[in-house]
Amino acid sequence: MEPSEKRQFGRTGLDVTAFAFGTAPIGNFLREMEEDVAEGMIRHAWDAGVRFYDTAPMYGHGLAELRLGHALRWKARDEFVLASKVGRVLHAARRSEIDFAPWSNAAPNRMAFDYSYDGTMRSFEDSLQRLGLERIDMMFIHDVDRFTQGDAQPELFAQAMDGCWRALERLRAEGVVKAIGVGVNEWEVCHQALTMRDFDCFLLAGRYTLLEQDALDAFLPLCEARGAAVLVGGGFNSGILATGAVPGAKYNYAPASPAIMERVARIEGVCREHDVPLPAAALQFVVAHPAIPSFCAGTRTVEQLEQNLQWFSYPIPAEFWADLKRHGLLRENAPTP
Repeated sequence: MEPSEKRQFGRTGLDVTAFAFGTAPIGNFLREMEEDVAEGMIRHAWDAGVRFYDTAPMYGHGLAELRLGHALRWKARDEFVLASKVGRVLHAARRSEIDFAPWSNAAPNRMAFDYSYDGTMRSFEDSLQRLGLERIDMMFIHDVDRFTQGDAQPELFAQAMDGCWRALERLRAEGVVKAIGVGVNEWEVCHQALTMRDFDCFLLAGRYTLLEQDALDAFLPLCEARGAAVLVGGGFNSGILATGAVPGAKYNYAPASPAIMERVARIEGVCREHDVPLPAAALQFVVAHPAIPSFCAGTRTVEQLEQNLQWFSYPIPAEFWADLKRHGLLRENAPTP
């Protein structure tokens, strides 16, 4: 599969490229990124045919939206698809008053969760202004999961299914946005949302990968039945499926457990037998599912971006996937390229 291949994004009427550009790193996630590096990556993605871009107010307290909008402002608007998120409202503040962690030298805005109708409308309008673009094609309700919200999640989820939903449904009905959905770290939350509301799409981070396929039980089949598209991020499970089972490998933002290290090492063994890079298998596996038209990756350098693009189109024999299943390293019902 080529990164620039156009695929139908569920029932939305949008055509997206199979590879999407994720903007968390250009929001200075964990460490600062120079302006020319951020702009260079967006330019390189565009030159490679990537036409799907995902951002959020959270990323760098608005910095990622500012940088992305600046880089895309002179591109023909109908040539690319843009996604952002609601659930946080930004307020201008002195830098000395802001806790930027885990962002470095971010934009001078204080963030606050707000899943109300009015907060959603304000977040949408503010994103349009930061981006400096005439429209946003899809909007996700951001981080209304247990990973982010802890014990407050049930209450905040209920707020989002009321306030955010009513606002986004209105924007969709008026044609202001074409697709609305939920962007979280847990497929169970996506599944619950889809059983409650008429969502078009989801952004799922790290929960459908070479290591995790529980989303096949209920969520992904429901997406297929309802025509809902899934944009998957975190296909490397925050690191280990890119680095392999090396000392210090990260899984879900923490050191990988011995069990995860052992499983990845076994997958690497099959990779060596077929001369397949582990990251290439991780990327291509995700977009083989019919409900997942696109994979979203964030990178820190042009070189990392180019490497991801090459992995995405690396030739992988069908026997490789069959061997993973034969060794019990991939679910039998998992679609493969």
